[in-house]
Amino acid sequence: MGGLRGDPRGWWERGRALSAANPLVVDIGIALLVQGAMTMPFVVPRAAGLPPATWGAYGLSTLTALPLVWRRRAPLAVLFAVLTANALYGLAADGPGQPLPYTGLVVVYTIAALSPARKRLVTGAVLLVAVPVGVWLNTRSARELTFSLIVFTAAYVFGRLTDARQRANRVEAEQAAARERARIAREMHDILSHAVSLMIVQAEAGPVAVRAAPERAEAAFDAISATGRDAMTQLRRMLGVLREGDDDSAAPREPQPGLTELPALLDRVRAGGLDVTYGTSGDVRPVPEAVAATVFRIVQESLTNTVRHAGARTVAVQLTYGSSDLDVRVTDDGHGPRPGRGGRGHGLAGIRERAAAHGGSAVAGRGADGRGFEVRVTIPVPAAAEVAR
Repeated sequence: MGGLRGDPRGWWERGRALSAANPLVVDIGIALLVQGAMTMPFVVPRAAGLPPATWGAYGLSTLTALPLVWRRRAPLAVLFAVLTANALYGLAADGPGQPLPYTGLVVVYTIAALSPARKRLVTGAVLLVAVPVGVWLNTRSARELTFSLIVFTAAYVFGRLTDARQRANRVEAEQAAARERARIAREMHDILSHAVSLMIVQAEAGPVAVRAAPERAEAAFDAISATGRDAMTQLRRMLGVLREGDDDSAAPREPQPGLTELPALLDRVRAGGLDVTYGTSGDVRPVPEAVAATVFRIVQESLTNTVRHAGARTVAVQLTYGSSDLDVRVTDDGHGPRPGRGGRGHGLAGIRERAAAHGGSAVAGRGADGRGFEVRVTIPVPAAAEVAR
C-alpha cells in the first residue's frame, strides 16, 4: 500500500473501491463538495450595488445540494427536487449567482451513467424545458443559454462514457473469471486424470503380482499410495490460492510443479510398469516458472494419454533447448491414434491451449517412423539473462 501513496492511479483505484463499498458515504461527500463550491460566492467580497448575501439565500442554496445524497436511489426524483429548489432560489431569494449549475450537472451525469434509456429520455425532455426557463428567469441572454446547453450536454456525455467503461470492465471481469475457471478445470483434469490412470494400472497389476512376485505387489501398492498423496498435495497447492483468510498450514501455496519435478513424475509412471526414458539436449538453462509449470503439465498429460490409451511398453520424453524456444517431445511405441480420433479428447486440447497461452504450438500424431504416438510442443523461452532479470 505504501507504493500507492504518491500514485494518482492508486488513489483513483482506491476511490473506486470505496465508491463500490460505501456508495452512500460517497454521495454525502459529493453533496458536501458541491455545497462547498456553492458557498464561495457567499464568502468572497461582493461589488458595490449588489444585494448582500443573506443567510436565507444560503439556506436555499443548501436545499438545492441536499437531494444529491439520494442521487443513486432516485435520480429522477432528485432531478425534480433540484429543479424546484433552484427555481425557488431564483424567485424568492436575491442571492449570489453561481458560475456553474453544479447540482444539475451532477444529477444529469448520474442519470446518464446509471439510469435506463427511458429515464434518460425523460431527463432530456425536462432539461429542454427547464434550461431555457432558468435562463429566462436569470439573465435572458443567448450566451448563458448556449453555455448551459453545452455544459449539460458535456455532463450527459461523460455519464454515458462512464457507463460504457463500466460495461467494458464488467465484460472483462467476466471473461477473466471464465478464463480462470477454465484454467482451474484444466489443472484439475490433468492432476486427477494422471493420478487415477496410474492408480488403476497399478491396482490392476497388483493381484497378478501378489501371486507371481509378492515384492512387486508391495511396490505397486506403495506406488498407488505415493501417487494418491502427490495428487492430494498438488490439489491443495492449486486450490490454496482460492482460499481467502485460511491458515497457510491448512492451504499450502507453494509454486506449481516445474522441470525439477519431472524425474519424480517419471518415476511414478515407471512404477506402473511403463519403461520411461528422459533426456535433454541443447543449452539447458532456467526458464520462467510459468513455462516450467506448463511443460510439466504437458508431459504429465501426454504420459496419462499413453497409460490410458496407447497400450505402449516404452515412452521417451525429450526436452530440446533452442536459442529462443524449448521443444518438448513425448513419444511412445503404442498402437498410435485410432481411426476417427485425431485428438484424444480434452487432454490434447488442453495441451494446445497451454502451449498457445505462451505463444507456442502443439502437434500430435503418429511417430516419426509411422509407429506409436508423438506429442510435440514448441514454446518460446527468453535467454537465461532475461529470466534471471
